[in-house]
Amino acid sequence: MLKQILSKLPRKSSKTADTRENGVNHTTYSSVSAGLRSSDLGTGKSGNLSVSSFPVPNSMVDVGWKVANLKPNGNHVFSAYEALPAFKDVPALEKQNLFIKKLNLCCVVFDFTEPTKLKEKEIKRQTLLELVEYVTSASGKFSDGALQEIVKMISANLFRSLSPQPRENKVVEGLDLEEEEPTMDPAWLHLQIVYEFLLRFVASPETDAKLSKRYVDQSFIIKLLDLFDSEDPREREYLKTILHRIYGKFMVHRPFIRKAINNIFFRFIFETEKHNGIAELVEILGSIINGFALPLKEEHKVFLVRALIPLHKPKCLAMYHQQLSYCITQFVEKDCKLADTVIRGLLKFWPITNSSKEVMFLNELEEVLEATQPPEFQCCMVPLFCQIAHCLNSLHFQVAERALFLWNIDHIENLIIQNRKVILPIILPALEKNARNHWNQAVHSLTLNVRKIFYDLDPELFKECLLKFEEDESKENEIEVRRETTWKRLEELAEKKASGSEAVLIPHKANANGSSG
Repeated sequence: MLKQILSKLPRKSSKTADTRENGVNHTTYSSVSAGLRSSDLGTGKSGNLSVSSFPVPNSMVDVGWKVANLKPNGNHVFSAYEALPAFKDVPALEKQNLFIKKLNLCCVVFDFTEPTKLKEKEIKRQTLLELVEYVTSASGKFSDGALQEIVKMISANLFRSLSPQPRENKVVEGLDLEEEEPTMDPAWLHLQIVYEFLLRFVASPETDAKLSKRYVDQSFIIKLLDLFDSEDPREREYLKTILHRIYGKFMVHRPFIRKAINNIFFRFIFETEKHNGIAELVEILGSIINGFALPLKEEHKVFLVRALIPLHKPKCLAMYHQQLSYCITQFVEKDCKLADTVIRGLLKFWPITNSSKEVMFLNELEEVLEATQPPEFQCCMVPLFCQIAHCLNSLHFQVAERALFLWNIDHIENLIIQNRKVILPIILPALEKNARNHWNQAVHSLTLNVRKIFYDLDPELFKECLLKFEEDESKENEIEVRRETTWKRLEELAEKKASGSEAVLIPHKANANGSSG
């Protein structure tokens, strides 16, 4: 009786049993379309199949699926990569299950460096577009299972090694960085839709932040931040928007996001000076700083001092200076007492030989001074105008011109006028030297205008400072004459000793000229 029952059962080949022992299911991809979940494939909760997690049979045809020439990201490609039904073609109760199946279908990552699998790539592109539309029009909260599959699909497609190497972030004098050809990711055809899906998912009112934070966790955020080093500007633009939305929606992650960005800045400033996404990260911080409540927390002030101000140090400041200047100005506008800290920080990192960078510093200084109040101005005006005096005498006309433009701002001019007794003695020598000798006509004219402002305002003080400058100049001339006389005597002495064939420690001319500088 038992033999009769067993004889009626369908027989399977021995290969099926053997391979199941190794944790492999031989179902084709069409089986996944029929509702098979990744957990049914013997892969555990993650649903990710690793190429190295099981032995691959010699005959892939026999077992019903194959591994194509793709970037696996933990996924295998089935022999039948087929499109699933559209959402409009299934009953409402089945849409959630179909959504999960489409997410699983999109976990397959194709290699766009090879012109193969064109049909499969188009199927995936259309499926991704359907997913974007589904998330946008979702009418119910996403379930825990759906959230897990969403994050799995996003991770499979986005989190990857970035190549080629990040570009050198070195500003060459006279080189316009905007003219550099950015590197475009060949997989952008799919990546763009995945980013759009992620953006719509985060922004959707049906995404419960309390439930989603289990999957959009710190590890997810770190991997997202790593992508900011992408050379593709389109990708960085999406990342900027998405990270800002995540910061707004997941309040629990806000301190972690700020800390993670802080760490990227530290590595960039003090180690590599190479990163493609600093401008986007600083721009995000501009919006975050704008929303800081008053009074400012101590941690925010520490962030200003330890991260934002040192960002003025790298040579590639031009790539992100506009965004950085906005952040710095936001801090001063929110707490005017920080003006002294900011100005002294700028002076600490003030460029010595880079004129284009000096112009950027002067532009930022103008914005900071416009938000500076008299008490804070008085704290830093002496070192500040010592530096401005150096800029006034710069042989680079744009530096000198930009420094003179400070007097065109009413608020800054008022601060200077109120403290003219301290400031005029510092900058008058620079003004006089420009008026006499500067090669650029525009700088010469602006100098005379500033000089006239001080003279009309307080003639007595101006004459007193001018007299002091002339006395100091006379003393410097006397010192210079004595120095020349001393060297001349040394040269004569050296010549006498040389003519007498005596040992001479001071070479004729060479040592004299070298030491005089």
